[in-house]
Amino acid sequence: MTLEEKLAQLYGLWAGASAEGAEVAPHQHDMDRPPALDELLPHGLGQLTRPFGTVPVDPALGALSLLRTQERIVASNRFGIPAMAHDECLAGFTAWGATTYPVPLSWGASFDPGLVREMARAIGRDMRSVGLHQGLAPVLDVVRDARWGRVEETIGEDPYLVGTVATAYVQGLESAGIVATLKHFAGYSASRAGRNLAPVSMGPRERADVVLPPFEMAVRESGVRSVMHSYTDTDGLPSAADEGLLTGLLRDTWGFEGTVVADYFGVAFLKTLHRVAGDWGEAATAALTAGVDVELPTVKTYGQPLREAVAAGRLPEETVDRALRRVLTQKAELGLLDPDWSPVPPALAEAAPAEPAPAGTPRNATGQETARPESERSAMEPRDPARPEREPRDSAGLDATRLRGTISLDAPAHREISRRLAERSVVLLRNDGTLPLGRPARIALVGPQAETPTAVLGCYSFPVHIGGLHPDTPVGIPLPTLREALTAEFPDSEIVTVAGAGIDTTDTSGFDAAVRAARDADVVIAALGDRAGMFGRGTSGEGCDAESLALPGVQGPLLDALLGTGTPVVVTLLAGRPYVLGAAAAGGATGPAAGAAAAIVQTFFPGQEGTPAVAGVLSGRIDPSGRLPVSIPVLPGAQPSTYLAPPLGRANDVSTIDPTPAFAFGHGLTYTSFAWSDLETDGGLTTGTDGSVRLSFAVRNTGSRPGTEVVQLYLHDPVASVVQPVQRLIGYVRVPLEPGERVTVTITVPADLASFTGRDGRRIVEPGELELRLGASSTDIRLTARAALTGSVRHVDHTRALHARLTVSPPTNVPGPADHTTDHPATDPRAGT
Repeated sequence: MTLEEKLAQLYGLWAGASAEGAEVAPHQHDMDRPPALDELLPHGLGQLTRPFGTVPVDPALGALSLLRTQERIVASNRFGIPAMAHDECLAGFTAWGATTYPVPLSWGASFDPGLVREMARAIGRDMRSVGLHQGLAPVLDVVRDARWGRVEETIGEDPYLVGTVATAYVQGLESAGIVATLKHFAGYSASRAGRNLAPVSMGPRERADVVLPPFEMAVRESGVRSVMHSYTDTDGLPSAADEGLLTGLLRDTWGFEGTVVADYFGVAFLKTLHRVAGDWGEAATAALTAGVDVELPTVKTYGQPLREAVAAGRLPEETVDRALRRVLTQKAELGLLDPDWSPVPPALAEAAPAEPAPAGTPRNATGQETARPESERSAMEPRDPARPEREPRDSAGLDATRLRGTISLDAPAHREISRRLAERSVVLLRNDGTLPLGRPARIALVGPQAETPTAVLGCYSFPVHIGGLHPDTPVGIPLPTLREALTAEFPDSEIVTVAGAGIDTTDTSGFDAAVRAARDADVVIAALGDRAGMFGRGTSGEGCDAESLALPGVQGPLLDALLGTGTPVVVTLLAGRPYVLGAAAAGGATGPAAGAAAAIVQTFFPGQEGTPAVAGVLSGRIDPSGRLPVSIPVLPGAQPSTYLAPPLGRANDVSTIDPTPAFAFGHGLTYTSFAWSDLETDGGLTTGTDGSVRLSFAVRNTGSRPGTEVVQLYLHDPVASVVQPVQRLIGYVRVPLEPGERVTVTITVPADLASFTGRDGRRIVEPGELELRLGASSTDIRLTARAALTGSVRHVDHTRALHARLTVSPPTNVPGPADHTTDHPATDPRAGT
């Protein structure tokens, strides 16, 4: 291959899709005007950027457009190499008409990696069916400051929860044949003051013990084939130019063998934002040397500037070859270099099977006559430039008119997965007994989320991400509002709906109507939260960072007004991040809703099935089983603050700021109660620093309703050679139980889980005393077992054990009195260890 042909495999082109199924022209992004397609294609093309996630397009016609573009790419370069096509898939395939699922923060709230894996497999199958190869998900950033706009895209504030759920997502996506992409590597979420793209000031120990473990777990266990670098710089070193991170750690230590792709425009940012490169060639050289194999979304620096750098001797061509080998290896794994590769995706093949070619006439997948069968030509054999290529013919049956509407990306089975995940991610924060609701005669539904169809969607769902720019285009999927869901759930109730205020407006003129409706009702459902958007178009989402964690706009004062009516208020949040509840918090006091609301139901953008899930929890048709993946604060400005804090990060008498949360990580109520008992150890809990300990205990549903307890295992290290968090999650399991049922949970804990980064920068397991805390949340510890590690300090590496083993016995029914109490204090959610 010539140098130009090699480089062509290392960049993408943002092409979008044609609504008529035609070939596409380059997408004209505000930052760049890419070269003409005709100029690029003779050398080949590495990636096609977001063919579905750029404009609304009928799925069948989008697939046809991608097919024809691939045909043109293959016909134009002498090796006939197709492009890889990628798209976003953070909350479902970002395509018009595709199923939308709960955002990743809801995945974390479910504490259910198995269901997340099932969801990802469904997403991957849809993507693969229309000709895509790579998905830009999941996000493995650990929340460090909830003011960051992209909190909704994360899985939570605990690295173990993030790692296990993200790994399951990758396994599901990869099992469907789609290349998953870990992002953002590494440290993006630790930006100063929660500002998007702000510098990161964390030390190497925080990076090693909090930020990197989810990526390490996914690389080791998921089969992931791509990683995306982070935009940020850490202590002055941008991730896109960090050879120690992208090559030394990721490849040389962890053994990653896939491709590293740039976050969009990230290579160019080395010049324009970070200013560690004086020109485009320097930026390209720095990124490629560090280990960024593919420039996305379109060619800017990996074309002519990189070619000139090689010609001038500033970059060895062997560095280009290294990236090229990775890219072509991945294309070979996907079958793109096979001699019988076809650009016709499965969905089009099923929607309009190709007509049989006349006897003796070799044709390719779209009915194009060929000089000889594709199966007889080597994938890497150059084409004969003298042989003309003919245009694809409609005789193959791939006619745009007949294809429109033949492909659905919102199958009932996929909506069912979205429904189950939405239901399992609803978190009941507080309940004084008002929930589940009986049959209230009149419900006052008040708040800006009451009649907003997109209130359940995150910023990377298609209707928000792209659909908002095309207001005349139908949304493409059913999106029942909360009012519609409540009407279906409570058919005998009169529902009076008043917005009261907007999401982020300062207009309070609607308060009087809201208060009147509340006073006349049996119960108030306050529908509050966020509007997802991008770069200032929302209150949550990429580039939508928050100054504080007070509810946006005047929602806090609206809630205070509703609480003042004396009617029971059920606060229902459809949001992208945790918020302080109540306007009093803006003045530094605890928001009143934490102690005055009859109930609080928290959801994090639960997808298209989200409002029926919320309504079902309110009625009691669904038993709430979600748990908080992030803490909910008392103070709007006490950030950054997560439960992963050392003693000096907790409340103390040397600071006037108390960061104790209103509702802690892992918290969530049910409509039943659980008893934990009979803690037993297998031969004691003393072992060497290379051993493991085993314990068991019983969990019983002592209430009168079915319910799910989420058993959480925390590690507390009382004395260590470097400062440690007071406790951290090292295992969890969902335990669904019918009334009276009892199970035994058995846990084996390897000593490796007590490891941390020592003073010399190496990971160690130290001898000493430990506590294994078994809880229903990080502040509701039910049982504690003390363990001891003996022997000498032991160094461990990336081959260490990452998981405790939790097994649950089949349930048995134990006779005994049932009660109707909740399993957490109703008036003081902060009570506990």
